[in-house]
Amino acid sequence: MGTVESDKISVSFDGKKCIHARRCVLGLPEVFNPGAKGQWIFPEHADPSEIARLVRDCPSGALTYEMKDGTDAEELPKVNSARLWENGPVEYRGDVRIDGQEPRIRAVICRCGQSKNKPFCDNSHLDAEFEATSDVSAKDDAATLEARDGELSLKPIKDGPLMVSGNLEIIAGSGRKITTGKRFAMCRCGASKNKPFCDGSHKEIGFEAD
Repeated sequence: MGTVESDKISVSFDGKKCIHARRCVLGLPEVFNPGAKGQWIFPEHADPSEIARLVRDCPSGALTYEMKDGTDAEELPKVNSARLWENGPVEYRGDVRIDGQEPRIRAVICRCGQSKNKPFCDNSHLDAEFEATSDVSAKDDAATLEARDGELSLKPIKDGPLMVSGNLEIIAGSGRKITTGKRFAMCRCGASKNKPFCDGSHKEIGFEAD
């Protein structure tokens, strides 16, 4: 992880989390310039509030920021969500807790089964030509939640699914609600016939993952 500072904001980048969504590069190319020699982040080239806004849009949490005056800190979402990416991973937002990791607000989790950085996505779904729609039909049995935020636990089961515990709204790529609940077994082997949910296919294909 590296940190670059201006007199008003510090921006940190963790390459192990980056999935190259390129929202930073396309949104503020004068700040995020991977083609530059040496460092590639130049926080002095834009208004710090604009940088903060763009960093909060980084889906994987590879980018984080801190204002020097202590203002405009990233806040926890009011609704915990899991957004499905078309033919790709699941983007979680909330008070995300993953075993062995620091708490985070943003995480992109593999569901193709091919990532070499499990449970996180590393774009292996592209080479694998993974197919999984983000436009899953809404579920009629969605639970009614008294609260929509709070701690969200993501626990990968060895050679099995991702167990998600906590208030959660699962949404299509468009933002449409698919279902809500407090406990889900999410497929991470890529073989489920009921994606994004686990249907036990990991046992049939001999899926292996810590």
